[in-house]
This record gives sequence, C-alpha cells and structure tokens, in this order.
Amino acid sequence: MIDLLKKTMYMSLGLAEATREKLEEISRELVKKGELSEKEVRGFVDDLGRKSAEAKKALEKKVDEAVARALGRLNVATKDDLAALEKKLTKKPAAPRKKK
Repeated sequence: MIDLLKKTMYMSLGLAEATREKLEEISRELVKKGELSEKEVRGFVDDLGRKSAEAKKALEKKVDEAVARALGRLNVATKDDLAALEKKLTKKPAAPRKKK
C-alpha cells in the first residue's frame, strides 16, 4: 500500500513537472510571436514554480498522513516503538534480589 501511495505521489509530481515544461514551451512561443514579454514569462514561470512547490509539500503531507493512518489501522510497530523495545532488551538485567 505504501508503494502505491509513493508511486501515486511521484506520478503526480512528474505530471506537474511535465506541465511546467509544456507551459514554458508555450510561453517561449508566445514571446517569439510578440504576444508576451520575457518579463511576463519569467514572472509566470516563477509563480508556477512557487505554486508547484507548495502543491508538492501539501501532497507529501497528505501522503504522510494517509500512510500513518494506514499503519495505525494495521497496528504496525513504528520506528520509535522498535527503538524503545531495543532499549529495553539491551538494558543490563538487574541483580537478583536476595530472599529474606
């Protein structure tokens, strides 16, 4: 399930990058035709980059939350759970108590 979520996220990010490249190509064509200035294109592409980065962060957060919920439902041990268990197992055993 985690792999599916990761693949979906990567596919979405790849699609966003492909869209950006296509928009840059279209923008260059409009500059050549004189319909847009270089400054307008740079501003547009920069704005698109910022929005893309924000969307990427939001998507990563949603995927992280979905994975955490899925793991919680499956009752899978977390890294912290395993570290705590390891710490307990590697502790020196206490000396046996003497009976009175």
